[in-house]
Amino acid sequence: MKTIQTLTATAIAVALSLPLAGTVLADTSPAIDEASNVMLAANDTMNDAGDAVSDTWITTKVKSALLAEDATPGMDIEVETKDGVVSLSGTVATEAEKEAAITKAQGIKGVRDVSADGLKTAE
Repeated sequence: MKTIQTLTATAIAVALSLPLAGTVLADTSPAIDEASNVMLAANDTMNDAGDAVSDTWITTKVKSALLAEDATPGMDIEVETKDGVVSLSGTVATEAEKEAAITKAQGIKGVRDVSADGLKTAE
């Protein structure tokens, strides 16, 4: 019985405090509007920067894949990414190493195309 009285008292206290909560929030609404505008501006900036972040992520993943793979000399291959297009440059020992590097780069999520015009073979 005491638990029911305690719950009832709590419910009444909450119900009575709700109108006051509206008053508190009304006082801070200009700050909320300003924060919303800042968040919208930040969101637009992040959308503009999204491509650069994705390109950086792709470059890092391609370079990591080339370094991890024994069939490619990752230290000798430069990787750049622009709008999802990966450019490989440098010198590798064989045509097989060049093809392996291209295949690895193509397998990375987000890569639209691979340009290996700058990747030369020593043969």
